[in-house]
Amino acid sequence: MDWNYYDTFITVAADCPSETGIKPLDKKNGKTKPGIEFELLANNPYGYTQEELLYIVHIRHKNIPEEELAERGDQIRDEFFMKPKPCLRASMLPKKYGWGIHFNAKGKIAIVPMESPEYRRFVEGANGNVKLLAAMRNKKK
Repeated sequence: MDWNYYDTFITVAADCPSETGIKPLDKKNGKTKPGIEFELLANNPYGYTQEELLYIVHIRHKNIPEEELAERGDQIRDEFFMKPKPCLRASMLPKKYGWGIHFNAKGKIAIVPMESPEYRRFVEGANGNVKLLAAMRNKKK
């Protein structure tokens, strides 16, 4: 099963409370899922597909040790992808923190702050044949 988007841009949610792209805050006991997503995507634009990102975020968020991954990494991965997962339209990055998410032709991801000219170009269709999808709303109407 292919969990990735291609040539797609996820816009921020219509009810996103942020007016700019902001870095998610950490909790006292560690990083949050959006914090991990942000760190990975900000430090490595177009370095991950959605499938890769979801799995790496899971590993880091659950603090799965390297030794365990070395021993049973395939099993952990299979178990993770057995259950349906929400796509990045449900991520807090576009829902709460003001980040658009671009998937290139290879399905690799970069985040784009909503106040940037690049974000505007995606929304206006100036970046080629990119499909626009809105992030899921935070609240039902």
